[in-house]
Amino acid sequence: MKNGRTAMLLLAGAAALALQACASGARKPDLTLPAAYEAPPGTADVTGLTLDRWWVIFGDDELNGLEEQALRASPDVKTQIARLNEAAATRNSNILQTLPTGDLTGGANHQVTKDIGGGGSALFPTGGVTEDDHLDFKVSWELDFFGALADARRAAKADYAATRFNIESARASLVANVADSYFQARGLAIQLDDANETLRIENELLRSTTIKAERGLGPQSDADRIAGDAAQAKSQVENLKAQEHAARRLLLILVGRGPEPVENLALAADVPDPPPLPQAVPGELLARRPDVREADERMRSAALKTKLAKEQMFPNLTLQPALGIARQMVPGVGVAQGIAGLLFFPQEQTNKTDYWSLGVSLDQPVLDIPRLLQDAKAQSARTEQAVVAYEQAVQNAYGDAENALVELSSDEVRIKVLEDGEARARRAYDAERIRFAAGVDDITAVLSAEQTWRTDRTELTAERVQALRRAVQTYKALGGGWDYETTKTAARSP
Repeated sequence: MKNGRTAMLLLAGAAALALQACASGARKPDLTLPAAYEAPPGTADVTGLTLDRWWVIFGDDELNGLEEQALRASPDVKTQIARLNEAAATRNSNILQTLPTGDLTGGANHQVTKDIGGGGSALFPTGGVTEDDHLDFKVSWELDFFGALADARRAAKADYAATRFNIESARASLVANVADSYFQARGLAIQLDDANETLRIENELLRSTTIKAERGLGPQSDADRIAGDAAQAKSQVENLKAQEHAARRLLLILVGRGPEPVENLALAADVPDPPPLPQAVPGELLARRPDVREADERMRSAALKTKLAKEQMFPNLTLQPALGIARQMVPGVGVAQGIAGLLFFPQEQTNKTDYWSLGVSLDQPVLDIPRLLQDAKAQSARTEQAVVAYEQAVQNAYGDAENALVELSSDEVRIKVLEDGEARARRAYDAERIRFAAGVDDITAVLSAEQTWRTDRTELTAERVQALRRAVQTYKALGGGWDYETTKTAARSP
């Protein structure tokens, strides 16, 4: 009686300790952000569906085709599809582990015994056939009194959602990389054309100054200086050819066309103006950014796992129902009444059994509680890390969007300034051509004016390319480039 009372006291003490351990919870994230969103106000109204496929805003059919190819055939997309299938199967497996389990087992045995020694006895036969057959179905069903199994299912779903948002983030990065590489390649094509024109101008200047030096109308040093400039221009042409080839190859790999020759990717040597600055609502970043959604789901999963680790100290009550059938056939002795009395003869005996049972088991950790407490503390630390990661993801989202909009707004101003400078340089070049045709100036002044104009034009082109690439990063920073309109109905908002 004393031992029974001691066991009950130990059980009660362990349960009380478990309840005390489960009283604490995860810290709520601190989402304090700057008081003012300092990004300039945009003029373009970008809806959610437009952000999902933001590249169509540029109105470039070639870009639209490359994006569709990337989303269909890119190695990155194929990898992410496989990851999503793996995550779904893992989630389903983890959920099924919390449901009742059971195995259907059976067996059959057939044994023949023969007497190979002395003579047998009719009363005690030593040979015959023995058969044993059985079929059993045993179930183990843990009752979820404290919600541990429900928490495990929610944690599995949160892990799957986090993986799904991670995959969507990879998709957003892919479409952004395709557009960025596309505009970069087109910019290199323009720079290559300009470099070829610069080389032509330098060669014309070199020819003119060489003729002057030979006729004594100018110093030889001018020709030598121009020859050095021409050599640099030729070197720049070769460098840009290599860069353009590499950019085209990278773009082909991104869209899943890696084995094709680069000549199959014909790019126009011009760039459009960047789209107008989009309007941004800071609060939407929490729902739009897939990396923020991923961090949110990982934080939820970690919090549930912390609760689950503490619930391991609760008692487990498990039902163990079972049912089965069995048949046994063994050699035996039959008895019959004969004329001379009782007759004994070999006769098989068969027994059949049907059964069912219902068992209950109670498991309360006692000596394992100190270890379980340490496991719970370790999981709490991991949850704190997940909370900090979520806070950082939110801050990064705001910072990325604000910086991208500020830089894109600056690019719009710079493009206008450079357009004015390029227009003035073009007018100066046209004026020099008129003066040369009238015989007022020589060819050197015309070529110099043309070189200045082309330098300004190159600067303007480079800035337009930079603005286009920053527009790409802006739409990515705003949470575009993934199936948000579809996914938002399948998962909770943060």
